[in-house]
Amino acid sequence: MELYKRGYIFEQEVEMPYCNHCKMFLPDRFIRGKCPYCGFEDAKGDQCDNCGRLLTPLSLINPRCAICGSRPVIKKTKHWFFDLPKLADKIKEYIENNPNLPANARNMSLQILKEGLKPRSITRDNKWGIPAPFPGAENKTIYVWMEAVLGYISAVIEYFKKRGEDEKWKEFWLDKDTKSVYFIGKDNIPFHTIIFPALLIASGKGYILPWTISSTEYLLFEEQKFSKSRGIGIWIDEALELLPTDYWRFVLLATRPETKDTNFSWKLIQEIINSYMNDALGNFIHRTLTFIYKNFNGKVPEPGEFDEYDKKVLKTIRETVKEVASLLESFRIKFALLKIVDLSRVGNKYLNDKEPWRMIKENSLKAATTMYIAIQIVKAIAVMLYPFVPESSLKLLRMLGYNVDERKLKWEDAITEIPPGHKINKPKPLFRKLSDEDIEQLKKKLEEIRKTKFLR
Repeated sequence: MELYKRGYIFEQEVEMPYCNHCKMFLPDRFIRGKCPYCGFEDAKGDQCDNCGRLLTPLSLINPRCAICGSRPVIKKTKHWFFDLPKLADKIKEYIENNPNLPANARNMSLQILKEGLKPRSITRDNKWGIPAPFPGAENKTIYVWMEAVLGYISAVIEYFKKRGEDEKWKEFWLDKDTKSVYFIGKDNIPFHTIIFPALLIASGKGYILPWTISSTEYLLFEEQKFSKSRGIGIWIDEALELLPTDYWRFVLLATRPETKDTNFSWKLIQEIINSYMNDALGNFIHRTLTFIYKNFNGKVPEPGEFDEYDKKVLKTIRETVKEVASLLESFRIKFALLKIVDLSRVGNKYLNDKEPWRMIKENSLKAATTMYIAIQIVKAIAVMLYPFVPESSLKLLRMLGYNVDERKLKWEDAITEIPPGHKINKPKPLFRKLSDEDIEQLKKKLEEIRKTKFLR
């Protein structure tokens, strides 16, 4: 209503597609057709899932009712519109002057602005939904695209009201030092760089605009789009019955489509678990801990003098911890995780080059120095893994002899030395490989889970 009073919402008689078979107007997702921009054959009435452009039901080529498939007719009806064109200059200024936006969000948004913004209908002829409050809008409802993004604000208001801190929400939405970040797929970019900022600006209340958007490309499954109805993909309730949570977390983050579409497959799951989790991380960790446990009575050895190689590795630990933090802060989550994997490979090479299993017989002090540095790498890995695979991180920290309170775990702990004499616990393998036979068994188990769900 504030937007209405400020002149950003107007009423207009329009022509809309109407399905004579279903006896209803066909807004947005109720109508499908060919995208007028990219030619995608199954575009929705509000947006094309292929090119991401915002659409209207009348802009579709060869439209059809999404419910019954019949061709709609055009009928007149009255609706209320949000005047997006009135805000075009301010939206452009926001996008061009925001250096934090990723390239895909910036480029898509500027292209949409170049093509010209159009008023966007905010009411529907649906019988369900939030009643439209505008004069003369009886029997109309507010459509989800508008009230959904405003829920970001109302949810925070409600949260603090329930805590008895009615004014606290303002720190999050009116304080200019606040940074709001949105994790979305690229199909949701226009709603977060154009529509939501436009609503905030139009309010005149001084709400903070999105600081950045972590907008990923698409995740495919075996070269196809995920589809529950067609059984394409693995769903979270199913996944948790197949493999430990941390395995899924690791695989999904290691394949996060941050710069291009990613194809998720059983083969890829197997490769990442075997190569990254087991062979790189798990192998280095287990080699280090078992050697110390067997040869130094389970205590971190006292090192001798560091040579240039030792100093280089210690420097690499510090640099990796700093770089992973920087990548996380810029929401390059996949690359942050792969940097940790790289550090474990540095550790494996260091052990291979130093050969502590030979040095323990020839020069025990050199072996002690090598293992002292190796366990510092393990400690850094254990702490840095926490945001990605928390259960495995805590398990590893306990193996390292720490009584962990995860609430007190800090990033700086990654470069805090494990002192000589510190006692570690008996090590156990952190991850396990998946054989071809394991993969086939997982596929069969997935089929059984789905049969059981169907029978229920």
